Amino acid sequence: MTLDKEQILAYCNAIVPNTLMETLDIQYVDVGEDYLTARMPVTPKVHQPDGVLHGGAMVALAESVGSAACFVFLNTNEFYIRGIEIAANHVKSMREGYVYAKAVCIHKGRTTQLWDIKLTDEQDNLISVCKLSTIALPKKQ
Repeated sequence: MTLDKEQILAYCNAIVPNTLMETLDIQYVDVGEDYLTARMPVTPKVHQPDGVLHGGAMVALAESVGSAACFVFLNTNEFYIRGIEIAANHVKSMREGYVYAKAVCIHKGRTTQLWDIKLTDEQDNLISVCKLSTIALPKKQ
């Protein structure tokens, strides 16, 4: 990383307004040498009708943190990064609190990347496991 932690988090949070991330109240909260973490409040806004966290909201959180991690860890001056596939296994439900998503790069190829994204609650209980595949497309000069 060329920027410090606070600069990276400030940049990631600065691109949230007027996006799905703002709608879901996603906030980027931690970054390290090989990971980026975001959190989302679990409120009725992201519930399914029976009052638990909607799986689609979890997938949106996972793809948001994985895509943001691409911008932090890959050369986005020369490439556009796009998600090409996401898979999710939801293992536990939540009704309230915060859900955290931590994206870690499993494979950082020149063209494709693979991200492991684990979603946990505030007590670090596993809520969902997601796998995101991204592709780097060259920007036309």
